[in-house]
Amino acid sequence: MIKQQNVKLGFALAMLTAVMWGIVPVAMKYALVVVDPLTLAWSRLAISALGITIWLAYKKQFPSLMMFKKRRRFILLIIAGFGLLGNFALFASAVQYLSATTAQVVGQTGIVIFMVSSALIFKARLRPTQIIGILVLLIGLGLFFNKNIADLFSNMSSYGIGVWLGLLASVSWACYALAQKVLLRKLRAEQLLWLIYLICTVFLMPFTSPSRIANADATQLFAIIFCGLNTIIAYGALVMAMERWQAAQVSAITTLTPLFALVFSDLFALIWPEKFAMQYLNILGYIGAVSVVAGAMFATIGHYIWHPRKGWLINRNKGEE
Repeated sequence: MIKQQNVKLGFALAMLTAVMWGIVPVAMKYALVVVDPLTLAWSRLAISALGITIWLAYKKQFPSLMMFKKRRRFILLIIAGFGLLGNFALFASAVQYLSATTAQVVGQTGIVIFMVSSALIFKARLRPTQIIGILVLLIGLGLFFNKNIADLFSNMSSYGIGVWLGLLASVSWACYALAQKVLLRKLRAEQLLWLIYLICTVFLMPFTSPSRIANADATQLFAIIFCGLNTIIAYGALVMAMERWQAAQVSAITTLTPLFALVFSDLFALIWPEKFAMQYLNILGYIGAVSVVAGAMFATIGHYIWHPRKGWLINRNKGEE
């Protein structure tokens, strides 16, 4: 049984992760005024790699590289590294064309891709609640894009390009997550991320223009640094949350990310309208955003709430929390 104080702390840390992930595309949107997407992605990865290096040095927990003598593990590490690299680079490119909210809504498709791919690769069956959650999420996406659905398949406007880049980022993240799932059997999460961040930083370096950062003003430089620190803070909060609370519940809280992105986008637009644009959605768009979050959440923790034979489980599980 999980102690009540640990549950509260785990909830707070999971919420911090969702908040940080919700605000980061807003900061990225502002930083992209002065730097290109690849340079921004590289700076995020480099700052994160530096932060975890300091942490592992302090804890004296650097991983042994001898384990990667086995070809299968080395291949999985490369897949995880390039998967995360692709996710960071493609997501930054998508944010250049999309609002922060839209980018995070599209990002929720990564959950669908990961669940379906896991079922196929690891020979596992999808739970009925996962299937229901995925269907709700996909319907929510249709509602969210109700005004711009034609742009995704015909004219290929900048909006459509951004959405497809976001979908590719989700596919890339799913590749990373699948490889990570296997590697975490042998490594701690921070050790694996350290290796992955180093791979990403080194391989992305030749395609970046760090000199552009020198052209940033004080607020843009703060946004660039914040994007890097955000990754460390969000990751640290996520790991600590999972140590204190069940992983499924933590994952469910992080699905709130698009709603936080919507709140922060509109908040910054109200405070600094000359620097941030308001997100305009019709009623179907708002219903779609909520449906995407609800679908992702139900796919993650629905089996704790409902069973196709036993019905609703909330009252039964209340005494176990």
